[in-house]
This record gives sequence, C-alpha cells and structure tokens, in this order.
Amino acid sequence: MLTDQIAEMKKNRGPGYKPRTRHLRPDGTAQYTNRLFLESSPYLLQHAHNPVDWYPWGDEAFEAAENLDRPIFLSVGYSTCHWCHVMEEESFEDEKIAKFINENYIAVKVDREERPDIDAIYMAAVQALTGRGGWPMTVWLTPDKKPFYGGTYFPARDGDRGAVTGFLTLLEKIAETYHQEKRLVSSRGEQLTDIVKGMLNPDHGIDLPGADVLHRVMEEYQQLYDPVHGGIKGAPKFPSSLPVRLLFRYHRRAGDDEVLKMAVKTLAMMASGGMYDHIGGGFHRYATDESWLVPHFEKMLYDNALLAIAYLEGYQATGHHAFAQTAKEILKYVTVEMTSPEGAFFSATDADSMTLSGEQEEGWFFTWTAEELNDVLGGDRARAVKAYYSVGDIPDFEGRHILHAPKPVKDVAHKLNLSENELKKILDESKKHLYKERNRRQPPLRDEKILTSWNGLMISAFARAGFIIDNKAYVVTAERAARFILDKMILDGRLFRSYKDGHMRYNAYLDDYAFLITGLLDLFESTGNPAWLKHAIALDQILKDHYEDRVNGGFFMTSNDHERLIAREKPSYDGALPSGNSYAVSNLLRLYGLTTDDTYRKRAESALKSFSNILGENPAAMAEMLLAVETYLDIPFEIVIVSPKGRTKGAQPFLDVLRKRFIPNRQLIVVYEGDENDSLLQIIPWLKEKEAIGKKTTAFVCERGMCNIPVSDPEIFKRQLGDVKKL
Repeated sequence: MLTDQIAEMKKNRGPGYKPRTRHLRPDGTAQYTNRLFLESSPYLLQHAHNPVDWYPWGDEAFEAAENLDRPIFLSVGYSTCHWCHVMEEESFEDEKIAKFINENYIAVKVDREERPDIDAIYMAAVQALTGRGGWPMTVWLTPDKKPFYGGTYFPARDGDRGAVTGFLTLLEKIAETYHQEKRLVSSRGEQLTDIVKGMLNPDHGIDLPGADVLHRVMEEYQQLYDPVHGGIKGAPKFPSSLPVRLLFRYHRRAGDDEVLKMAVKTLAMMASGGMYDHIGGGFHRYATDESWLVPHFEKMLYDNALLAIAYLEGYQATGHHAFAQTAKEILKYVTVEMTSPEGAFFSATDADSMTLSGEQEEGWFFTWTAEELNDVLGGDRARAVKAYYSVGDIPDFEGRHILHAPKPVKDVAHKLNLSENELKKILDESKKHLYKERNRRQPPLRDEKILTSWNGLMISAFARAGFIIDNKAYVVTAERAARFILDKMILDGRLFRSYKDGHMRYNAYLDDYAFLITGLLDLFESTGNPAWLKHAIALDQILKDHYEDRVNGGFFMTSNDHERLIAREKPSYDGALPSGNSYAVSNLLRLYGLTTDDTYRKRAESALKSFSNILGENPAAMAEMLLAVETYLDIPFEIVIVSPKGRTKGAQPFLDVLRKRFIPNRQLIVVYEGDENDSLLQIIPWLKEKEAIGKKTTAFVCERGMCNIPVSDPEIFKRQLGDVKKL
C-alpha cells in the first residue's frame, strides 16, 4: 500500500527531515505527501509535499490515465532551475490549481538530468509546437504517451507577469478539449509524434565530411562573433555558443590569427565577468546579458568540467598563465564543494538562496553590498577590492553587486598608487576573508546525485589538469571518481545513470558511456596505467553491442533493451551538454590510434557519414562533432617515451615539453622498463621494440607507424613535434 510505503520512508528519513513546502501543520510536518516522497532524485523530492498528486514516470501513471480516461500532465525540470522553483511556488503549491490538476489529470514529474531520454522526446515536441524550449517544460500527453500540447513556464493566472492566459485557465481549456475533441487530440498526438521521430533521428548522409565544413563554420563564427565582449553577439550568452576548443584547433591547423584572438578574448572576458565566481571559483551556467555580467546563478558540474578543459587548452595554446589559474580555481571549487566523501562528484548547486529575512532570492548568496564589503574587509582593503571588482554606486543586481573584474590588475593598481604585487596580495587575502564570510550565509541547495556522464567529464578535467599542470593530486582525484563509477555504478557489466543514497538507478545512456570512456582514456594518458584503457575498451564494446546503429552509423541515446518510448533518439546537435555521438566518434578515433584496430576507424567513419548531412547544413550546431572531424583529418603523433629501469623521473623533461605545447590529437604512452608491460603490448602493438637506448630515456615520435629517429635530447624532441598538418 502506498500509505504504508510513505510511512516507512518517513521513518527512514528520521526526525530531522524538513519538508520543503509552505503547507505545514502546527507541528512542522507536511500537510500533503505524494508518491515523489519515495524517490531519491533531489528534484522530485522538492515536489514531494506539493498538494499536486504527483506520480513519477512509470507504468502506474499511464495505467491510471487509461483507466480514468484522463490526459497526462507532464512537468520536466531539474533541481537547480530557477524558473522551475517559480512555477512550483506559483502553481504547484497553489491548492486551487492542485485540486484541478488532481481531479482532471494524472500529473507526472520527471528529473531531466536522470531521464534525458524523456526530456529529449518531449522537448522536441515543445520546440515543434512553439519554436523554442526550456525548463520547466510543460507537456500534455495522451495515456499512450503521445504529446498534443506543450510549452515551458506558465504564470499561474490570467494577467500574471503580463500573460493573457494563465496556467489555470490553460488547464481548464485543455481538459475540456481532451474530452470534447477526442479525435482532434488523438490526431494531433499522432502528427506530433511523427514530427518528433523525424527530429530525433534525422536522415543519414553517405559522404565523409572534409575540411570545407571547418572553413565554413569558422566564417560563420567570425560573422557572429562579438568583438567587444567575446563570445557570440547578443544575449543571453552561453560559453558553449563559441566553441573555443575548436577555434584553437583551427588556428593550429590553418594559421588564422583572427580565430585565435576570438578564442583568447572570449576566455578572458568570461573569466573576468560576473558569470565567474571570483570568490569561490567555478562558473555559473550562463549570462543573461551580452557582457557576461549578470548570470543565472546555478552552477552545473558539466559546465565547469568543460570550461576547465577549455582553459587548460587555452593555456597550452597561448602560454597565458591566467588561463591555467582559472582552471585551477574551477578544480579547487569542485574539490572543496562538489566532491562526495567517496570521491565522486555532485551534480549542481541552486540559483536561489535564503536571505537573512528568510526569503528565497536568486543570486543572494553570491552577491554583496558595499557595506558588507566594508564590514568584512575594512578601510583600505575594501577600497582596493571595490575598485578591482567594479563595485560602484549603482548595484548590478537586485540592489546588490556582482563582483567582476573588467580592468586589468595593472590599471587598477596604478589608480590606487599600488604595485601590481601589492594589489594581488590584497586581493588574495580579501578573497579568503570574503569566502569565509560568505560561508556563514545559508548556501544554495546542492543536488547530490551522482551522474555517470557528468562525472566522466570532470574525470577528464582532473586527469588532463594533472598532466598539463603537473599536479599528481588532480590525477588522484580523477582516479577516485573513476573507481567510484566502476565499483558502484555497474551491474552485470552494464553502466547505470544515477547514484543517490546508496542506490544506482536507470540504465545508462549514450553520453554516460561516451563521456566516461573519454575520462578513462585521459586517465590512461595521464597515468600510463593500462587498466584504464582496458575499461574504456570494454565500455565501448557495450556501446557497439547495444547502442550503435549498425545500418546507418552513429549511436542511439538508449540501448536496444531500454524502456520502449514513442521515439528513439540518435543525438546529433549539441545542447546544454555536447552530443554523446560527438564524444563517441572522438573516442573511436583515439582507440584506433592506440590499438591500430581498423574496426574502430571504420565505425568512426560510419558515424561521421551518418551525420554528414547535418554537418553540411548546420555545422555550428554540431561544434563538438567538428572536433572529431578535425581529428579525423589530422595525422596524430604517436609518442612513446621509454625510461630505463630505475630512472622514474627520466621522462619528466620530455613530458614538460608536451605540457606546454598544444598538440590535441596526439597519442602519448610513457613506459618504464622493468614494469610489467606485456598486457599493454597486447593492446598497443606499436610499442614493440621501443626501448631506452644507451640506458637513457628515449622518445619516439611516430606518425601512422613511421617513426623519426629516437632521441634522448628534449630539445630535439621538441623540434620533432613542430610539424603541423595544414588543413
């Protein structure tokens, strides 16, 4: 019985459990409790005490809809979504609206981060209906899961926030239409489902993409580029809209200095803007304005993983130490605030936080008044901090200031009659004081579920940072997270998507496998441990067996034994996250380079052909796939560094050369003679006969098996790496 299950869960949650609702009894317990109370998703639990009788996605909900002859009201969001919170407070906590929903619909809540398959299907429907999408996503379905109407956020009542038709009126009209126009609703559901299927699995191509697609997309980016603020012109501004990693690669291969300037300015402007958390490190999700000043204040694990990698590559491509420093600060934030005791990474923190008056406000935790800065820092130090972080007379956001640094340290120091070093010292000390003071505030809610795909991205970030910055602690962090995923989130050889409260849930999706494989390959290159490579190969085999389109190439989001939905997506376009297919193709090319097994190359080519039509029509929407195209068109270096027995540090001078050079498509293997390398030789045959010559550490630089003269001099090694294959 449901009541018994809820009673048992209340016992398990214990006396310290605090329901998140305004509907409380005098003793502090919740007046309402629905089925979501039995779930582990932080987002679903946020709605467990709404007066709406929510169901989680599942057979029970759809059987109830069928039996009661009611439409499904589907609401999709995520735990750190500001407008999801707004719609909850305005509508789902409203007893009149909840009563109407309960009497006329079966209400289903979905956490888009746990169920990206459901999110993708119904987001496609909303985009087909309205031309845009977003969260919260609001969709009405027939009991057989077919969408017939939808949108995003709806104000509660007519006239609210300028809306002509409010949510309650819409609920009433749709319920009436559903019962009085059954044939129309059914027809619309069928038509929309057919449109969704076409959107999620577009026509495949037959030709391999060439360098022309890279040249054309660069022309497009140059036209869209914002020369004042960096990124793409206009607002809102998302970091991924201008793919700086692709720009760095294009500059390297085509020698286009304007493209390099675009990438450098974009990274610099993002890091100096208010979208960056100057006190705690890490980036907020996106900026609402064109100058990167005012963010939506949620912080997502995946954004920070991808940005850490972008800044690390920016450091390699330019030598700008500020980029390396930004990456370090991102990773420090993740280490301190987003790492579980077991070593895996949490998902996100909320945009909203509690003010001193007990109200939830977006961004309050991260912003300051001039008076607060004066109180914490005092006199001259506060004056310096306010000057550098542009705290003027007029607040930036809701009566408070967003710290941002539009002027270089040198200019501000000159204005304050300080040396650069003096100002830097003041800023460093002040950040510690402000961080300590900020942590006395009630922090935003943290979504502590562990997602395989997002952890895969952050494993990559730490593994790459460990190599580029030469910090073993980063590599250890990446290894801990990887071991957690491999130990806790695999059952019978198959990955799971989500982990929370000691339990894993949901079959893994394409991006879970693809992003984790990338992380494992990066760990292999950073450590030389063949175990990581073996795990990557085993996971790719599962993708091949259960996710790959053997006929047309590429990969489906869901496995061939997944829950049957109205459509099966083959992801192509990049969204909030890069496409899983893009990572999968890059992984295949890396595995081909390491193993020389030609089946990896053929599978990668099949996928590239499959998406060639979309790449030709709209390459900017597949920027991450263009990284794979650029790799495919390159001839990567195969680099082996062999140290003689007992010379554990002999490889360091050669590795130091690589740390400071941007060579994105290389294969790197470090071998120490005397170790057990037989298992590695079985996987990587081109390691054979590569030995330390004359008992000196020896480097081999090869291309498709053809090697330069082995060298023991790092300077000669550096020169051998100077050959760049032009596009």
